[in-house]
Amino acid sequence: MNLKLEGKRAFISGSTQGIGFAIAKQLLNEKAEVIINGRNEEKTNLSVQKLKDEFPQAIISGIVCDFGNKEEVNELLNQLNGIDILINNVGVFELKDFESIEDEDWHRIFDINVMSSIKLSKKLLPQMLQKKSGRIIFISSESGVNIPANMIHYGMTKAAMMAVSNGLSKLTLGTEITVNTILGGPTYSDGVASTIEHIASLQNIEIEQMKSVIIQQTNPHSLLQRFIDPTEIASLVAYLSSPLSIATNGACLRADGGTLKTI
Repeated sequence: MNLKLEGKRAFISGSTQGIGFAIAKQLLNEKAEVIINGRNEEKTNLSVQKLKDEFPQAIISGIVCDFGNKEEVNELLNQLNGIDILINNVGVFELKDFESIEDEDWHRIFDINVMSSIKLSKKLLPQMLQKKSGRIIFISSESGVNIPANMIHYGMTKAAMMAVSNGLSKLTLGTEITVNTILGGPTYSDGVASTIEHIASLQNIEIEQMKSVIIQQTNPHSLLQRFIDPTEIASLVAYLSSPLSIATNGACLRADGGTLKTI
C-alpha cells in the first residue's frame, strides 16, 4: 500500500532508539523526510548516520534536545518549521512506590512526558492550521488506562497525553489535520531490553525465558503473550501519518497486544 508520505516532513521526539527510532525507519521507508531527536549529541549523530546508511537517498537530520531542559526546548522550537507530521514520543519511566515519589519526581516526569508534547503541538499546530493539513500523533501507553501501582506518576502522564490529544483534535474542525493517540502495550524497547538482560544475567537464565516470565507476571492476560516489537507500533504510526487515515481523528488506537479489556 502506498501511504502517500513522499515529501512529507516529520519530527519525532525521543527517537534515537526504541519506538521512536523504529518510527523513523518506517517513515523513511515510506519516503518521508525525517528529523530525529535525542538528548545526547554523540548518540543523536550516530543514530542519524545509521539511518543514512540504511536510507542513503533519504533526507535525514537530527536535533539534540533534552526535554527536561527549558533552554534546550526553546532552542529546538525555534528550529522547527514546515513540519507535516509531529510524533510526540519522548518519555521516561521508572518503577517507584507511591510513597517514595517526591514532588520533584512528579514535576520531572510531567515536564518530559507531557509538557514536551504540549510545547511541540503549540508550536506546530498553528502552522498546520494555516495549511489546513498535518498529523499529530501522541505515543501513549496502556498504562494510561490501567495505571500500574508501582508507576502511578508515569501512568498519570500517559493519561494526560490522551486528554491533550483529544482536546487538540477538536481544533482541527474542517481541516485535513488529525490528532490521535496510540496506546502501546509492553514493548521490547532498548530500555526494557537492557533491564531484562541484566535481570536474566543475575538469575543465570536465558533472555527469552526471562521475557516470557515477565510477561506472565505483569500481563498474564495479554492476547499476544509476548512483548510487542517497536516496529509493530511504528506500522500503526505510519498509517496514522498518512493522508489515507483522514477519517481517524480524536481517537485512541490500541497497539497493546490485547492487554486492555476495554472496547
